[in-house]
Amino acid sequence: MFLRLALASLHSRKGSVLLTFLAITVSVFVLLGVEQIRQQAKSSFNNTVSGIDLIVGARTGDINLLLYSVFRLGHASNNISWQSYQHIAADPNVAWTIPIALGDSHNGYRVMGTTVDYFNYFRFGQNRPLVLAEGMPFSQRYELVLGSEVARSLGYQIGDELVLAHGLGNASFSQHKGKPFRVAGILRTTGTPVDQTLHVSLDAIEAIHSGWQNGVKMPSSAHGHGEEDLTPESITAFMVGLKSKLAIFRLQRQINTYDNEALQAILPGVTLSQLWQMMSTMENTLRLIAALVLLASLLGLAAMLLASIKERQGEIVVMRAIGAPPLFVFALIQTEALLISLGSIIAANLLLVLCIKVVGNALAERYSLYIDSHLLTPQLAFYMAVIMIGTVLVSVIPGISAYRKALQ
Repeated sequence: MFLRLALASLHSRKGSVLLTFLAITVSVFVLLGVEQIRQQAKSSFNNTVSGIDLIVGARTGDINLLLYSVFRLGHASNNISWQSYQHIAADPNVAWTIPIALGDSHNGYRVMGTTVDYFNYFRFGQNRPLVLAEGMPFSQRYELVLGSEVARSLGYQIGDELVLAHGLGNASFSQHKGKPFRVAGILRTTGTPVDQTLHVSLDAIEAIHSGWQNGVKMPSSAHGHGEEDLTPESITAFMVGLKSKLAIFRLQRQINTYDNEALQAILPGVTLSQLWQMMSTMENTLRLIAALVLLASLLGLAAMLLASIKERQGEIVVMRAIGAPPLFVFALIQTEALLISLGSIIAANLLLVLCIKVVGNALAERYSLYIDSHLLTPQLAFYMAVIMIGTVLVSVIPGISAYRKALQ
């Protein structure tokens, strides 16, 4: 009877109740949406690279090395000599290495020179391997493998030819026009910077830069070496997989104190956590804005209930006449507020699931952001509990007002 009375009371004021319900639904939707995107973005961020024990580059900051070697952002302060790379790769504890050469681009997308070992050993997510959606890894000098976003946004298919540019700008006047590349493979979407990368062989990187000095193509007579001498003089960085995890810190210390040149080895998982912590200010700002929107809606709920007390004078008199105590009236106001908030939470969750179903694929394809439609997580359950507690607190004032009316 008590619940039916609360529902009937809300129905009698359906206009103002509906507006309040919609306002709280939107605010809860924003709060849960921000939290869901935050959690999924953090998960995707931490899963950018997996199964890599060390990343080695020229001595610089840990985060800078991670940014240019994994996220293709920024520039290396220096390169690593090929001799140093071979010396470290020959260590008995090293199982495999993935050399990386950066510096070229195509229509704003980074080009990465590497070896076929990249497709065999690179992992992302929960130790997931790279998978080709079409074609195969490069086997010829002027073949390349495209990330899924590059192929989709530029409309490339297997067999298409394209020209790489020297440098990293969206528009470059230093293009390797005489040496076009053929698309040999297209990778499946990973949700990582791999999707925005063009992959070529180290031999190809050396070949297209034969006769170039300081980013400028020299006359043919000034070529320093023939195209057949394609052993790299240096690389940008390389990734390392070890035979035993127990050797990680020993090899890291050995690389950081390397005598022949200034090198640095980082643990990618640790550095990813450091980088995410640097972004915590933006993350907390979004959460604060969502919380303030919710608070404003809950205060609007309290104002609506408080404004209705005068209109419900007759209703309160009738309840008192049939023996309802003042606490009954107070509890009725609280129940009405909780019903509105509970309905808003349910509606917001359904709306969020619907939005994820509708735009989830677009977010994954365009922004490599994979959002799970499963919302029953401990964190979101905590937020829902906080919303209900907040509803109880803000409805205390209209409840007290109704209680005093019942005493008169």
